[in-house]
Order: sequence, then C-alpha cells, then structure tokens
Amino acid sequence: MTAAAELVAALTARGWTLGIAESLTGGALAAEIVSVPGASATLLGGVVAYTTPVKASLLGVDAALLEEHGPVHPLVAEQMAGGVRDAVSVAGRSADVGLSTTGIAGPDSPDGQPVGTVHIGIATPMRVRAFSLRLDGDRASIRAQTVDAAIEKLLEEMGE
Repeated sequence: MTAAAELVAALTARGWTLGIAESLTGGALAAEIVSVPGASATLLGGVVAYTTPVKASLLGVDAALLEEHGPVHPLVAEQMAGGVRDAVSVAGRSADVGLSTTGIAGPDSPDGQPVGTVHIGIATPMRVRAFSLRLDGDRASIRAQTVDAAIEKLLEEMGE
C-alpha cells in the first residue's frame, strides 16, 4: 500500500475530510492523493496558491507576515493549512484537516533562502504545526520529495 493510500484510509477511518494548499508542488500533492481509489471519501479539494498574493487573498495568510518574511516561512505554511480548511468548506463545514506546502524548488532562489527550503503545514482538529525541511536535488526531485514528505508528516501527525 502506498503512503497516499495509507493516508486516504486513515482519514476515511476517522471520518475526516481534507483540504490541500500547495505552492511549490503546484498540484502534485493533490494529484497523488487523487490517484488513490476512494480518495473522494475524504478529499474535498485543493488550492494551488503559487503566487504570494493568492496566499493572502484565497487562503487568508496574513499580509503583514508575507511582507515581513515572504511566502517561504513556517508560519505561512501553518496559515495556508488553516486557511485551506475554510477555502474548501462544503455547506458551511470546513475540512477537518488542512495540508500545505511552500518552499523553493529552484533552480534559483527569489529571496536568498537556499534552494530546497521547504515548509509543510498541517492543521488538524487538535493543533496546527509546521515542519521545516532542507531537501537536496533538482527542481523535480525537490517537488517530488515534498509530496512524499507532506503525506508522511500527516500520517505521523495522525499517529498512523
């Protein structure tokens, strides 16, 4: 069983819904979850907030935080994860879990942070937290590693 399949099974078993907010992964994380048969039982939707203004306007990330630290920051990842829960709400009910990715896949860094700097945000009914990673490789590799890490971190957070 793939990690994505484990995640879908774990979320479904808890009756939890999922919203995904992506920046550097550009939809690859949602695609990985959707590749699992039965993902519709848990995944409500996803938002690709690739540019900084969309993180604020669509996901509710604090504009002052973005201005001060830029889009690649642990608190931005946390706020993206929290914000996507509302962004994908259905009939006034927010998603139980938000999962987000933000980082620098390269080949260049727009703000001086090292290529491979990645933050994964997780918002569950219990807490909101971010995980910071430094990944090696080319652009495609960093993006793929981020997808895998986001799924693994959410599984760990759920105690699976």
